Amino acid sequence: MSDLRVRAIDEDEIGTIIAEDVEFDGEMLFEHPVLIRGKIKGSIASRDDVFISEEAVVNAEIEAKRVSIKGRVNASINARDRLELFKTAQVKGSIRTPDLIVQSGARFTGPCTMPSPEESHNEPID
Repeated sequence: MSDLRVRAIDEDEIGTIIAEDVEFDGEMLFEHPVLIRGKIKGSIASRDDVFISEEAVVNAEIEAKRVSIKGRVNASINARDRLELFKTAQVKGSIRTPDLIVQSGARFTGPCTMPSPEESHNEPID
């Protein structure tokens, strides 16, 4: 049986980090990768990757190229390339992605739609 592996997060390559003590309510738009450690409500859109750390609590719609989750997310997720749920992830909401990786121990409650990669890349970002 092969070992399932997800990408490791190299924080040195991430330009924006939302710290543990930050609480934000509103819309966030990023051009580059972002790491969320705090508490976010509203919406997050990125042309690149979004990383949700283990201590993060996100009650925000997420749209990004790739989304990697170790914390809690309570909203819909649209990952245009890939969605990775690490073993500590807790997700409640709808998922839309052409590629889904779920480590043993991750929790997901909600519907999941897996369009073809071509369909997924034709979706606009606000």
